[in-house]
Amino acid sequence: MRTVVHGDVHVHYGQIYVHDEDGEPFGGDLHACFAGQRNGLCGAAVPGTLFLITGLHTGEVGFTAEVHSSEPPDSGGEDVVEASFRAEGRTVLVTWGGSDWWDLELAPGDYRVRYCGTAMDAGRERDTRLGGEPPLDSYVLQFWPAPAAPDVVVRETSAIAAYWHGFARDLPPPPTDEELAARREARQQAEEEARAKAQHEQLLREWGGVLPASPVLDLPPGSLREFAKLDRDLVGAAIAAGPEICRALARRVAHLAFERARLDGVGWIAEGLRALDDGIPLPPPFDDWTAAWDRLLADPDVPHTLVRTPDGRHDNALQQAMAFPAIFAATHEDSLEALGRTLSAAGHAYGDDRPQLLAEARAAVAGLTGSG
Repeated sequence: MRTVVHGDVHVHYGQIYVHDEDGEPFGGDLHACFAGQRNGLCGAAVPGTLFLITGLHTGEVGFTAEVHSSEPPDSGGEDVVEASFRAEGRTVLVTWGGSDWWDLELAPGDYRVRYCGTAMDAGRERDTRLGGEPPLDSYVLQFWPAPAAPDVVVRETSAIAAYWHGFARDLPPPPTDEELAARREARQQAEEEARAKAQHEQLLREWGGVLPASPVLDLPPGSLREFAKLDRDLVGAAIAAGPEICRALARRVAHLAFERARLDGVGWIAEGLRALDDGIPLPPPFDDWTAAWDRLLADPDVPHTLVRTPDGRHDNALQQAMAFPAIFAATHEDSLEALGRTLSAAGHAYGDDRPQLLAEARAAVAGLTGSG
């Protein structure tokens, strides 16, 4: 035998618990712990949990917890019950609120539990035991290895024990395995429906209250999805036309951006646009991002004009710098990403005149698809 707890233990609300320290915190569900039982002192209906009742409401009670290798003799308590318990993790005895706890040092496995109470009615009458007052009720909790079996009332003496036994027997039976499975399924379905509703509401906020049709709605996060919020029909028509049209539209939009920023008349930039149209690698300095930007900003033939940023917060953005990324964007290996990035750069280059860009891009789609 090992005695793992011996001394005064503080109880509150006439309760003390045993549960797995690594599991979910015990919530004190009195009805669930005693559902379907004969005894009302040691609630063992919730796996991995024991809900122990004391006579005293608040204060210290004598408490001993023992672990035996086989069934021990009756400890002689006035009120005695037995139930079954399965230990899986670290099993602890814990007070209400978790302020004090003791490791019961149980190896994983199935146990029989005997809970013995003495002077429970005296504790109930006192209700609260203050420090320094004489001891009243006391309890012994014994564990030994044994297969699971129904709970039993071994001995009943006190009125308070009789009350709690009656309480347990009046509870509705615990749910069957089928009922538990149905509840889990219903809970999972409700959670899935809640997630779907939240996702739908988030999409409505993202798209201004009206969702676009697929495949626009299915676009991954990125520049094309963001641009589609300005003109979902334009983006939808481009996607429907296929990757080659998207690629051609990206090239056309890059031209629009460069024309808007008056970059198409600069010799070395015009060569880059011709290479873009021919589908060949961009010539120097476009083969080096840093070198290309250095030349753009240093070349006296490059115009310098200002535009307002799309968010309207600044009106001193260099238009040529806004347009310049479009030529690189149009060469992206993914046609949708190429189109999205190019439209984004062009949108910045057009500044306040985005409606004009949209009109020109729609006309370009119509021309490319023969629908105009």
